[in-house]
Amino acid sequence: MPPMTTTGDISYRTAGYFSKQLLERSQPLLVLDKFGQPKPLPAHSTRTIKFRGYEHLPNQPKALIEGVTPQASKPTFKDIEATINQYGDWIELTDVLADTHEDPLIVEFSAILGEQAAIMRERITAGVVLGGTNVFFSGETAGAQATNRNGVNKPLTLELQRRVTRMLKRQLAMPITSFVSASPNFKTESVLPSYVAICHTDCEADIREMRGFLDVKDYGGGYKPMPGEIGSVEGVRYMCTTVFEPWADAGAAGSGVLSSAGACADVYPVLYLAKNAFGSIPFNRSAGGKSPIVPMVLNPNVPRGGDPLGQRGSIAWKMWHGAIILYDLHMIRAEVAVSSL
Repeated sequence: MPPMTTTGDISYRTAGYFSKQLLERSQPLLVLDKFGQPKPLPAHSTRTIKFRGYEHLPNQPKALIEGVTPQASKPTFKDIEATINQYGDWIELTDVLADTHEDPLIVEFSAILGEQAAIMRERITAGVVLGGTNVFFSGETAGAQATNRNGVNKPLTLELQRRVTRMLKRQLAMPITSFVSASPNFKTESVLPSYVAICHTDCEADIREMRGFLDVKDYGGGYKPMPGEIGSVEGVRYMCTTVFEPWADAGAAGSGVLSSAGACADVYPVLYLAKNAFGSIPFNRSAGGKSPIVPMVLNPNVPRGGDPLGQRGSIAWKMWHGAIILYDLHMIRAEVAVSSL
């Protein structure tokens, strides 16, 4: 009898292959997760992970006096704790399906499980970061600008983006300079400094209509498109994902905008991010750390407790994940309507 492993009744080599396939399929689907401050999952630790951030030092001019050593500045920091939770799912596999199916089922199922894991992970992170307190609303009723969600009835505009970026700059929010790549080794890649905006794919047409929009195909010099990127407007790079779902009929009545029920506008979040605005556990294993995602396979045709004929097997995954807002002032959510085209 082969030795028992944590991945079921497959070898570590096969488990490693399955894990690699699952990660490679899921990583390109992660849009939001690429821009969080990474905090690797430590081995043999608690469910609480601590993120530490240092505050800006005082920057008022400090004149020096000859022969007098000035008082040293003391860095201040804040620790923010995030609780991680475990998530997962599995697919049942019968002996009949395994014996008669012409496709390699482990490969096929690892692909769809990888997609599921990525989207589930994005939803978890989105649920955290979309809860930020800095919000701008795109809408107007009877000449008055919208001040809450139920007043939204206008698409995203360049003027609204400028209000957002002005606020970020006022808070000394640094542009993003790197992201987690979709390569097999999941390393970070450097990019030219910019703010990043993440939105639903329904917003794409309105973004392309903004003055000064530059399509990724027209990037030159050091601007390398990031996965999911459609283009930029005045240095803000836009990414699209279906995970950023709208609040149906949550806005005000408006003309020429999408509405689920046909009366009030659907409201879409557009999240503008600066560097280290939020933290999350990276999807890959860190040096000396623990892998956040674990694949598990039980092959059919293997007798085991409760299944003496080996009629059932399974392919599964589980992961640890958590996310937390680190600097609320370094992320802004714009709530907008979308043109009905």
